[in-house]
Amino acid sequence: MLIAVVAIVVLLLVFSGIYTDYLWYDSVNFSSVFSTMLLTQAVLFIVGAAVMIAIVGGNMVLAHRTRPMFGPGMFGAPQGADRYRVAMDPHRRLVFLVGMGVLGLFTGSSTAGLWRTWLQFVNRTPFNEKDAQFGLDLSFFVFTMPFLRMLLNFLFTAVVLSIIAATVVHYLYGGFRISSPGGVHATRAARGHLSVLLGVFVLLKAAAYWLDRYSLVFSDRGKTFGASYTDVHAVLPAKGILAVISLICALIFFAGVIRPGGMFPGVAFGLLVLSAVLIGTVYPSLVEQFQVKPNQQSKEQAYIQRNIDATRKAYGVDTAKVTEYSAKTDADASVLQTEASAIPGMRLLDPSLLSPTFQQKQQIRGYYQFPEQLDIDRYPVDGKPRDTVVAVREIARPPDGQRNWINDHLVYTHGFGFVAAPGNKVDSSGLPEFSERDIPPVGDLGDYEPRVYFGENSPDYSIVGGPKSARPIELDYPQQGQAGAEQQNTTGQVNSTYEGKGGVSIGNFFRRLLYTVKYGETKLLLNSSINDESRILYNREPVQRIQQVAPFLTLDRDPYPAVVDGRIVWIVDAYTTSDSYPYSERKSLESLTTDVQSSRLGVPQVPRDEVNYIRNSVKATVDAYDGTVTLYAWDEADPVLRTWEKAFGGVVKPASQISQGLRAHLRYPADLFKAQREILTSYHVTDANAFFSGQDFWKVPEDPATGKSKQPPYYVTMKMPGSETERFSLTTTFVPNQRQNMAAFMAVDATAATPNPPLEILQLPSTTAIQGPPQAQNLFESNTSVSTELNLLRGGGTDVLYGNLLTLPFGGGLLYVEPVYIQPRAETSGKYPTLRRVLVLYGEKVGFGPTLSNALEQVFGGTVATPPDQTPDQTANQPPGQVTPPESSSALTSALDRAQQAYDASQKALSSIPPDWKAYGDAQTSLKKALDDLGKLKGGTPASTASPAPSASVSAGPSASGSPPAGATPSPAPSG
Repeated sequence: MLIAVVAIVVLLLVFSGIYTDYLWYDSVNFSSVFSTMLLTQAVLFIVGAAVMIAIVGGNMVLAHRTRPMFGPGMFGAPQGADRYRVAMDPHRRLVFLVGMGVLGLFTGSSTAGLWRTWLQFVNRTPFNEKDAQFGLDLSFFVFTMPFLRMLLNFLFTAVVLSIIAATVVHYLYGGFRISSPGGVHATRAARGHLSVLLGVFVLLKAAAYWLDRYSLVFSDRGKTFGASYTDVHAVLPAKGILAVISLICALIFFAGVIRPGGMFPGVAFGLLVLSAVLIGTVYPSLVEQFQVKPNQQSKEQAYIQRNIDATRKAYGVDTAKVTEYSAKTDADASVLQTEASAIPGMRLLDPSLLSPTFQQKQQIRGYYQFPEQLDIDRYPVDGKPRDTVVAVREIARPPDGQRNWINDHLVYTHGFGFVAAPGNKVDSSGLPEFSERDIPPVGDLGDYEPRVYFGENSPDYSIVGGPKSARPIELDYPQQGQAGAEQQNTTGQVNSTYEGKGGVSIGNFFRRLLYTVKYGETKLLLNSSINDESRILYNREPVQRIQQVAPFLTLDRDPYPAVVDGRIVWIVDAYTTSDSYPYSERKSLESLTTDVQSSRLGVPQVPRDEVNYIRNSVKATVDAYDGTVTLYAWDEADPVLRTWEKAFGGVVKPASQISQGLRAHLRYPADLFKAQREILTSYHVTDANAFFSGQDFWKVPEDPATGKSKQPPYYVTMKMPGSETERFSLTTTFVPNQRQNMAAFMAVDATAATPNPPLEILQLPSTTAIQGPPQAQNLFESNTSVSTELNLLRGGGTDVLYGNLLTLPFGGGLLYVEPVYIQPRAETSGKYPTLRRVLVLYGEKVGFGPTLSNALEQVFGGTVATPPDQTPDQTANQPPGQVTPPESSSALTSALDRAQQAYDASQKALSSIPPDWKAYGDAQTSLKKALDDLGKLKGGTPASTASPAPSASVSAGPSASGSPPAGATPSPAPSG
């Protein structure tokens, strides 16, 4: 009875898991994926289990049937085997069936787990490219060899288990007798049986040796990955010889069936071992030691070149354009005129630092949250697409003290709204100027569905939906006096009822019972608020949903939200990968894509094994309201993607179905770019001899702001040298190994105009001592004026935070731009960063001002020209060198006195606890006026340009300004 109950419970658990999985796949219209995977796994399970049972069980039956007529012990003293046989023989059928059942279960499970290998083999697509050594299509190595390896491993396992099982049966039933003296005595049948099994094993070894010849393209013996000189000239022929010897040894073992005695098997075994040691190990070692190592560069040259060509092709960097870039270091005032169009659009807001600011200003209520790492996208600002920091306001959890099952799963079900801030604008307090904000949403994006039921931080499951006549209980947003979207009640909140198609209907008792079993929660079955129209939402994270419907893809770790055609959608880049591309360098995808930013990405980690081939083959989206998953083929020529499309027909849509609204928000994927830049640290060198020496290798610099891990790549709108227009790009820098000066700058068109845009590399001469990012950071902090003001900033109860250090081609050189934020130390003060200063470096000149324009003017000594479509909020600075005589000494003295009084007042305002920011702003306004008057009287550049008073808006252009931070002192105006 107890066994029956346990069996029923186990079956119910298994059934509920499988059936609820089917319901989920059906709810997202990917039931064909579920059925294909389930059917493939079931067939492989059955076939694998049946074949293994047939081979092992058949040999056990054969051993039992060929047992001697009179067992041991019948004519002498009983041996140990007799006692075991007597004890087991009455139950041998049961033992056999149980043993075969367990063997079949383990074998079937193992075989079913190899469904990807099987599907790739039966649906393989040619690459139409041949490998350098054997002249075979690359699909043989990518799709066929893994299957052949799987098949050989299966057969080896079956034969080894058969040998063990047959030996045990023969021993138990008298086929083998161990006597003293005399040793082991075997019947003719037992000896012949085991000779055949050993012969089959050696025959499989011959096949393995032959297949090993092709595996040499994955060898790591030489200087680089892939077949080396020793592999081609020693191991390759050795494997062929060993395959022939193994075939001969197999025939010798088979001959043991006819000729009794142990001589033939002994000779075969000895020959096999001796040849494996001498031919397979010693000979290649001698070639490596005495031919290759003394002349390694010349011997390995051709094979290193194969590795270079294959690696660059496999990682998609073979089309990279390398341009020699002299990188001027002399700051010329004319640069500000020629580069004027790029200045207003430069992004200053750092998405890695602004999460607390978004949280403080746009959280609205404590049960909403923003991710730690915000995202960069493009949205129109003043009629032009601009870099924009974006985030979704997601649900966190009910307020403290209000946690219960109903609130967790029926009330607090979804986030609300999309928040966006142009990357080049802040207000007078250094805060982002939100272009999309608040609840209900207000801003430039128009009408869209703001509810976020599917996001990166959604609850594990929620019960939503219901009839309109019933009072909805799903919290939409707190009531703030405006009309509710669905229903406004007197409890201070606006509620709604989910009307989307996402989730699984749980209106009937049977489904509620299954989900009660799945989640172990009886309230799912008993709660009266769950009705015929209720739906359960689960598997809600974008990466998780896409991984479920497309298990053959590897996903980027940074999903990002966008408002597309009136909906919030999550966009995720997906990759097809392989570790079987001949000669291409294998790398851990985890290590390739890890940098200082990785830890801030709040997404679940998916398997990221070693790869040596990667393509951004798919663009995937998840609708934030109804959870719809859509896959678009981005690199439609990729053979790996085409293979999976054959296996899962119809799940990936063609790229032609991507709407213009969605295409405007697609971008070059960050993880692919990180992998490619790591590969290019070595594989920008395309000459085999130079690669062998390794003197020109690069590395990705450490993050200057934190000094930890690698600097992440940055999305920024910029103009490459030789280009007439700016474009949204993904950029990174390289420094030489063992040094920190700049080696190269790399960018790629991130607008997703084409599937595989070429990488563009500006390579600096090796004799150039342009500062790398860490050196630039050191120059900033060691500059006397900068360090003095930074120390003052830190002394007013605030911390200084460095933003992303952008490196940009500018005026024929390289420009470093780094925003500087301040943040109160005390938690009670509202601990969030605000933008207060901008650091600029060009050559050896450092600029440090409240605006980008001001900092650039300090470096280049000119005035930032205002493009025709830009209207400044303040008068542009006068060029230095225009000196007029003073009007009167009394006026000059008065201006100096007023400037000193205003400065003293600002310091007093800062020294109060908490700082009196209003008084500080008023004092800075007076200081600005006094310094302006002083500058006019002295006939030079108005001194106030170094520290302007607050204005309504701060941008990257000439209108940018911001109130000085605590403890700030005006920087001296540029002199002529």
